[in-house]
Amino acid sequence: MTVLVVGGGLSGLSTAMFLALHGAPPVLIERHPTTSVHPKARGQFPHVMEALRVAGVAERVTAASPPDGRFRIIRAVSLKGRLLEEIMITNPDFTALSPAGWAGLSQERMEPILADRARELGADLRFSTELLSLAQHENGVTARIKDLETGEVEDKEFDHVVAADGHRSPIRRQLGIELVGRGSLGRGVGALFEADLDLEHDEFLCYLVNPELPGGAGVLVGTDEPGRYAVGVADTGEPVDWVRVIRTATGIPDLEPKVMTLPDSSSETVHGVAERFSDGRIHLVGDAARLMPPTGAFGGNTAIMDGFSLAWKLAMVTKNQAGPGLLASHDPERRPYSKILADQQFLLFTQRGRPGPVDDPTLPEPVEPVSALFFGYRQLGGAIIAEPGDTGELWEDPTKPTGRPGVRAPYVKLRNGSTTDLLGRGFVLLTGNPAYKSTKLPVEVHVIDEPEFCHKYGITPEGATLVRPDFVIAWRSRGFGPEELEKAWHTVLDC
Repeated sequence: MTVLVVGGGLSGLSTAMFLALHGAPPVLIERHPTTSVHPKARGQFPHVMEALRVAGVAERVTAASPPDGRFRIIRAVSLKGRLLEEIMITNPDFTALSPAGWAGLSQERMEPILADRARELGADLRFSTELLSLAQHENGVTARIKDLETGEVEDKEFDHVVAADGHRSPIRRQLGIELVGRGSLGRGVGALFEADLDLEHDEFLCYLVNPELPGGAGVLVGTDEPGRYAVGVADTGEPVDWVRVIRTATGIPDLEPKVMTLPDSSSETVHGVAERFSDGRIHLVGDAARLMPPTGAFGGNTAIMDGFSLAWKLAMVTKNQAGPGLLASHDPERRPYSKILADQQFLLFTQRGRPGPVDDPTLPEPVEPVSALFFGYRQLGGAIIAEPGDTGELWEDPTKPTGRPGVRAPYVKLRNGSTTDLLGRGFVLLTGNPAYKSTKLPVEVHVIDEPEFCHKYGITPEGATLVRPDFVIAWRSRGFGPEELEKAWHTVLDC
């Protein structure tokens, strides 16, 4: 039983890494010869760092990140010019919700870490390898694959395919899956440059509002390499004088930057979510599943979490530990969430080039508190056991957790560590009742004697909570219910 991952970006490498972690190392193919050389999709949120810690790479990511977790986001006429708005000086404080901190790597630095770990865990990563075609049949998927270095073409059989093939996603198009949303929001061009900007530190993102720039706006951002920066402006169809643009963006009129070429300097900002995330044995993740403006930094983080969410399901199905119905939860769990994230980033995008609120009745309401986007969303796609009377709310305030099935398992400090430290490798049963240790189910049972645990999880000391490998609560019982637990287990896994 094997899985093919198509695409070696953040979502593909994450899916491969987590598949291998769960004992189902996949084959991953990527047509480019290396991981990304673009310093984009920067920053890792605490909920992502939790997942990366499960995979054993959080320390590597932290070590490679800029010091102090500092990152400044501003709107200005230029980096050195008039400040219009200070958007963020430090990262939000989520320490009450997670034991993990923030990290600040770009995609350029993150992807090699994910690739190395995936290989360590047994994944077969093949760069300079192109997918020519896919054909689904009753028992699997036939993939025609070409080695771009040797020219060799072979047909290989896989049980499932993960489409992580990016924003253009030939797989999504082959399947006839449309993107639903506001569509194209504009095209841009960008460049890298090296220069001495005389800054205290390079961890910044500057949204530029300046009529002297193409399109009247742009963006300037530091990269993981000190003294190297990325600049982007609207694509007006005219040749770009990058030295002039960089001088305008930085506010240093006599700057002599070293402009560096990129393999692809053009980009398109799009808002849209795939109308379905699964088609038979093929499952979409990352930019193949959703496209959204870069404002908010949700894209790269969500791509990693797509792999975290899908991999355990694929692993259990391919190892015959769960029925195929488990994979049917991928679409209803990730697609509504993707729509919300895309809408929130569009909301931020409308404010990017101007300070203050935008008067547009079609804009979505901001999700508040912002921590709910990462710690308060509920997965209600079938791989949980909803309780009687559950009205299906998609959100809750994570600072006031309920412990309902579908929500992320709340963070509770313990005498040694936290509840979060116990999760991620497989199904876990958290309880105050030692009698649950007699269960014959393949779950790890942890008996917790902490009043705060029962309060946040909404159970009595006699009860229990079953948590999935992606930290989502699958079932709970307020009293001792071993028969309920076994029934819930088989229902969730469609066994």
